Formats: sequence, structure tokens, C-alpha cells
Amino acid sequence: MLYLGRNGCTWRALPHDLPPWPTVHYYFRKWRHDGTWERVLDTLRRRERVRQGREPVPSGVVIDSQSVKTTEKGDPAAMTGRSA
Repeated sequence: MLYLGRNGCTWRALPHDLPPWPTVHYYFRKWRHDGTWERVLDTLRRRERVRQGREPVPSGVVIDSQSVKTTEKGDPAAMTGRSA
């Protein structure tokens, strides 16, 4: 999983020193559905926080958002297709 995440490759492009891609994909899906991946990531996150001298579980969260303008509106002629 780390290889896929780091390299952004497809399942079929896994290196030959790993098991065949269908085997890797099977276990990824199995562990995703039974919660294994979530438990592994939670454990790694807690250990890393402790290694950094922090509490294992965060006591708060900060959510930041940003508005992005997606379209520019012009004058009425621009919206109707008529020239001014």
C-alpha cells in the first residue's frame, strides 16, 4: 500500500518483487472491509504522536476552509451572448 501511495501506480504496475497484483488487491480490499487498515493507521498515528512527545489522541481539531471563485460573471451581454 505504501508503494501504491508513494508512486501513484496502478495495481498491475506493482514491482515484480511483490506478490502478484491480484493477491495484493485481494488483501487490500479484505483488510479495508474488515477494518484492519483503519486499526493499522490508528496505531501508527498514535505511535507517531507519542514519538513526537504529544498525547496519543488529539484533544481538538482545527478545520479551515477557503472559498474559491469558479466562474467570472460579466455584464448582461456576456450572459445572453448579445454584443453591446
